[in-house]
Amino acid sequence: MSNGLSAIYSFFDPDAKERSLGVYAVLWQVQRALELGLPNVYLGYWIKQCRKMSYKIDYRPIELLVNNRWVTLT
Repeated sequence: MSNGLSAIYSFFDPDAKERSLGVYAVLWQVQRALELGLPNVYLGYWIKQCRKMSYKIDYRPIELLVNNRWVTLT
């Protein structure tokens, strides 16, 4: 991506969930994007019914494709 970082292939150890490594990974990428002057961090697709993807809605602003239109939630 020329305008941001992609976090699609980030992962964490679910046996170490108390360490919040997934949150750390996202926040690290946000900080790195800022350092590089990049406006976006792409967390990949979000499927509302998928519990493992529910963390993605916690990061705002977020852009969602709704009825073939991009909608920004703040």
